Amino acid sequence: VQLQASGGGQVQAGGSLRLSCAASGRIFTINALGWYRQAPGKERELVARITSGGATSYGDSVNGRFTISRGVPKNTAYLQMNNVKPEDTAVYYCHADQLGYYNDRGDPINARDYWGQGAQVTVSS
Repeated sequence: VQLQASGGGQVQAGGSLRLSCAASGRIFTINALGWYRQAPGKERELVARITSGGATSYGDSVNGRFTISRGVPKNTAYLQMNNVKPEDTAVYYCHADQLGYYNDRGDPINARDYWGQGAQVTVSS
């Protein structure tokens, strides 16, 4: 099972960026996909989250600027980042909540928290 993040990079303040998170493997369920971020010297924080039913939640600092959506297939999530600010600079981590998958032996496994690799986002002023 893998959470593949893509779309990070450098952007100027006021610009836009789109991140993608694709979950692959022998997955049979994902309760929610989301993004967290961590800036140097700061704790990891929620950016946005979307459930299998389409319910969304956002961190206060990005609400109104960022939009999370599910793709087709639903094991993909997108984070549209608009009007970015220098304080949005961080490593963005894709996260799956309650990810159910089959291991190599075919046993069902339920991972409460499953993390992908980070994607660096740098916003210049």
